[in-house]
Amino acid sequence: MSAGRAAAPGGPYPAPYSQTLDRGLRVLEALAEAECHLTVTALAETLGLHRSIAYRIVRTLEDHRLVRRRPDGSFELGYGLSVLSRGVTPTLQSAATPELADLANDLGMTAFLAVADRDECVTLLSVEPRHSHAHVAYRPGARHPIDRGAPGLALLAAGPFTPGERAEVTIARQSGFASSRGEVLRGMSAVAAPVLAPNVTAAVAVVFVDGHLDGHTDEGLIGQRVQAAARAVAAELT
Repeated sequence: MSAGRAAAPGGPYPAPYSQTLDRGLRVLEALAEAECHLTVTALAETLGLHRSIAYRIVRTLEDHRLVRRRPDGSFELGYGLSVLSRGVTPTLQSAATPELADLANDLGMTAFLAVADRDECVTLLSVEPRHSHAHVAYRPGARHPIDRGAPGLALLAAGPFTPGERAEVTIARQSGFASSRGEVLRGMSAVAAPVLAPNVTAAVAVVFVDGHLDGHTDEGLIGQRVQAAARAVAAELT
């Protein structure tokens, strides 16, 4: 296969491939996955690009408001991405937003909606509680392997039994919700429930710091509340 071309899905023939576009998308992914803001030099090192190439890509993305420059010269994702994201499953987002807000405020935890993207679990939107002394910030666009973490397990549990699946997926399918500790973020726990609606592969979840629960709250009670939110979202979609 010639350089710079990828195999077309479902066939042996190479598909048209844009190296420049690929690099631009990789810059956006790097900024989304980074735990801090990145300079052009850091982006170039992360992606294995010459600094001048990384700079031209970032400047182009900045012109389109897909990234924005901070006062210290580093870059972060821009507000233009929010405009683009409005067209992504708008019905699902509009149905989930009020339920996530209620869930976050009821539990004092960050609530989010996750969807399946091939073999990954991706955060579509998140809502932080209005009044909480300590909660976890979880940004839209965060992704991790679908077989790790409560949201991914809940997504898998929405489907039929698969030979070799994790025991946690089978348990989640039976109980209606999944829980995990430290599988995606060290020191963090999550509880998630699938949104069981036609043509939807999504899960409602909450994330919190290990040890955050008081003596009157356990993961089972959280699971029931998350399930209720997932059912409410599903009801809006049917």
